[in-house]
Amino acid sequence: MTAATRTSGATMRAQAEEALTSGGRGLARLGLLVLGILPVTVLPFLAALMAGGAVVSALDPYSMAELFAMAAAGVVGAGVAALFVRRVARRTRDQLSRWCDMRLPVSYTPRPGLERDERGHWWTGYSYHRSHSVARIAQLLHWGLRDRATRAEILWLAVSPIVVVGLAVPVAALLLFGFGCTFAFNDPVVVDGYAAGGERMLSLLLNGLLGLGLMAVGVAVAPLAVRAYAEIARRVLGQGDRASHAQLTKRVAELTETRADAVGNQAAELRRIERDLHDGAQARLVAIGMTLGTIEHLMDTDPTAARVLLSEARQSSARALQELRDLVRGIHPPVLAERGLGDAVRALALDSALPTEVCVSLPDRPPAPVEAAAYFSICELLANAAKHSGAEQVWVDILYRAGTLRITVTDDGVGVADPTRGTGLRGIERRLGTFDGVLAIDSTSGGPTTITLELPCELSSPRTSTSSVKA
Repeated sequence: MTAATRTSGATMRAQAEEALTSGGRGLARLGLLVLGILPVTVLPFLAALMAGGAVVSALDPYSMAELFAMAAAGVVGAGVAALFVRRVARRTRDQLSRWCDMRLPVSYTPRPGLERDERGHWWTGYSYHRSHSVARIAQLLHWGLRDRATRAEILWLAVSPIVVVGLAVPVAALLLFGFGCTFAFNDPVVVDGYAAGGERMLSLLLNGLLGLGLMAVGVAVAPLAVRAYAEIARRVLGQGDRASHAQLTKRVAELTETRADAVGNQAAELRRIERDLHDGAQARLVAIGMTLGTIEHLMDTDPTAARVLLSEARQSSARALQELRDLVRGIHPPVLAERGLGDAVRALALDSALPTEVCVSLPDRPPAPVEAAAYFSICELLANAAKHSGAEQVWVDILYRAGTLRITVTDDGVGVADPTRGTGLRGIERRLGTFDGVLAIDSTSGGPTTITLELPCELSSPRTSTSSVKA
């Protein structure tokens, strides 16, 4: 026997051993997968069956007993299955990491905490509830259904038994059929009362070869079934990562757009300030300078005319000072900087053309840029209500809940506020977009109109402002 032949034989033996090892490992892993789905399927089914039976026993005399039993079985079964959501997903990620070196990182959306307002209601981050227990359950359901990773895990809990059964049954069928071919079809062939030895040996040989071939195929297919399971799990449980990537892409596009809007708004604001200074205060100051020059020449020749011009110069300087104050107020009102958003909006209400009621519930002050955006947005909304709504009353509510500054402006006017028909509401949307804020409009024909602004932010200095004012 040559060295090449010996090397080839050793290589074939190594490949055969590796194939057997891989096949055995695949069969063992398929067995673990089958055992793993038993609690997920059996326990919820048993719990649902017991709940349905209990309801039927309790409501047997009533005609709707079966309907209530089905509802109770569904609720109890779903509740028991929900206990396995995280556990099954965690076990699957661990299996993929150990078996296929496939790591699926997971990140869950932080669950907001429950907050109690001054009325005693519980805020879940999504809705208000009177009961603490109901609020906690509602928060858990709402948060779980909104979180992409949790939704992917719920989907995997539902499809994983189907996937495991669909992959394990063909492998088990090949092994069992091969085993049966090897040992079940080996009866001797009888001719005239005597067993035909040649035919019997041939039957044994053919059935044995067929059975061994089927079992070999089953062993070889087992690792492929495990890989298919891992790929399906990756596609289902990896939905959160793909969604996060899509969200990131969308977020980058939004930030690019809002940054461009912010730069454009800043440039437009600078041009407005320059124009107002040039056409207003600067022109008046130039006129005052010319008037003072004329007064200098008239002091000796015509003191009466000089005194008249001095009076005009004093009035012009007062008007220039007022214009400068108005300009500064348009950039950042002093009352907003000194007293905060609540008092600044109350001052707006006092000067509003419509009777305006303001309710403020702010435990602390928002950041200055957020305050300014909220203030000027409210200014625009009050001006729109006075000019276009035909309203008799306006209500402004300002509160802070779960990391969001929420402002609601309501009027009893004719309604049908449309952001596409003017630049005011679109400007507010762009202003809020810089801070990831949103604008929601609820306005039907005949009114009322409710416009809600939401600005995510963290509060700063500890100044509590909780009061109402009517103007």
